[in-house]
Amino acid sequence: MRGRSRGRRAQLPRSVEPQMEPPPGAAESSKLRHVEKDVLIPQIMRDRAKERCSDKVQAFTKCCQETGFLMVLKCRQENSQLKDCLVGYYSDPLFYEECKTEYLKQREEYRATGIKKKKQKLPSNV
Repeated sequence: MRGRSRGRRAQLPRSVEPQMEPPPGAAESSKLRHVEKDVLIPQIMRDRAKERCSDKVQAFTKCCQETGFLMVLKCRQENSQLKDCLVGYYSDPLFYEECKTEYLKQREEYRATGIKKKKQKLPSNV
């Protein structure tokens, strides 16, 4: 009796334990995990912002390729224009919601089919 009074709970056999699986199609489809909020959705935001600011990305890339080591000094204007464009998208709540919706669609499709959507490769100079 003395050994059993240490505060241990009696464990149910596995066959009796309640199942904690949500029913299919539950409302959990719109809930986001920490990694989704802080990593995956911002990654989509970065990719889409680079696409939308492609003219500024190309101008900055061209400037850097032409100037070599002096790019830090000579490409300040292109760099600031690129940063302004990207930060404008990063700080836009509507853009975040748009990317979040896109991510949720991708996640739902993956859960339904088990097939990941292939990422479109951007040119290496972007």
